[in-house]
Amino acid sequence: MEFNPICVQIPWDRNPEALAKWAEGQTGFPWIDAVMTQLRQEGWIHHLARHAVACFLTRGDLWISWEEGMKVFEELLLDADWSVNAGSWMWLSCSSFFQQFFHCYCPVGFGRRTDPNGDYIRRYLPILRGFPAKFIYDPWNAPESVQKIAKCVIGVHYPKPMVNHAEASRINIERMKQIYQQLSCYRGLGLLATVPSNSGDGNGAGPSSGDNT
Repeated sequence: MEFNPICVQIPWDRNPEALAKWAEGQTGFPWIDAVMTQLRQEGWIHHLARHAVACFLTRGDLWISWEEGMKVFEELLLDADWSVNAGSWMWLSCSSFFQQFFHCYCPVGFGRRTDPNGDYIRRYLPILRGFPAKFIYDPWNAPESVQKIAKCVIGVHYPKPMVNHAEASRINIERMKQIYQQLSCYRGLGLLATVPSNSGDGNGAGPSSGDNT
């Protein structure tokens, strides 16, 4: 937490443009954007969807402070509770309570496993409804002919991904590891004891999963 003298500071990036894209559902990742669109339209999203977008904003992809995401949830969630909201954001960003920072929600794979046909995306992002299930979670990988048939050319009608997830998550895992190495210097905190030497590429399904697909 910034300006809190008893906390080890995490040097989060300050990137208002990236924060705005996330909050407006314009990241270029359909699963993330569909979740944020539902949040804006209905004031509610499933708790696992909350996990996914929180991880994406913070330690997973954008490396933006959990406090910024907390403010957006506080504004938009009908069931927002200050203490639960703050605690959940600290937990999911691995700023507190949870130390398995090497497990990240994949913004493509997690949604695909949850809803293989992409019905959720088609509901909240109708611009993408013409894509076959094979490409609806990563439409940028669709051939140009498929994009034209779907009447949605990536980079024209729907944004390109704002980051390379595999690269961003790898870098952010290393960043977080360095923070936890600072913590390990404090007496009684052996927080790196369970961190594997090869922490993966950050493509896992979530905090409780070691699946890196």
